[in-house]
Amino acid sequence: MRLRRVGSKKNPIWRIVVADKRSPRDGRTIETIGQYNPQMEPSLIVIDEDRAQHWLDHGARPTRTVSHLLRTKGIESSYS
Repeated sequence: MRLRRVGSKKNPIWRIVVADKRSPRDGRTIETIGQYNPQMEPSLIVIDEDRAQHWLDHGARPTRTVSHLLRTKGIESSYS
C-alpha cells in the first residue's frame, strides 16, 4: 500500500493504492482504496476502510506515510 501522485504541477493530490512493490510509484496498481489531499484545510483523507483492512489481512505492507494515514482514520495495521 502506497501513495500514487496525481494532479497538476505544484498541485499534488495523492491516491492510496495497493501495488506490487516492484512496480514504479506511478506505475501499475492492483486497486485504488482512497485519496489524500494535503492542500485542503483540514487535509482530506478518504479511505475505504473495508478494502484497506482486507489488504492488510492478506499481507499488504503500507509505507510509513500510508501507515500514518491509516492510523489517523482509525485503521490498525500490524506493520505500524
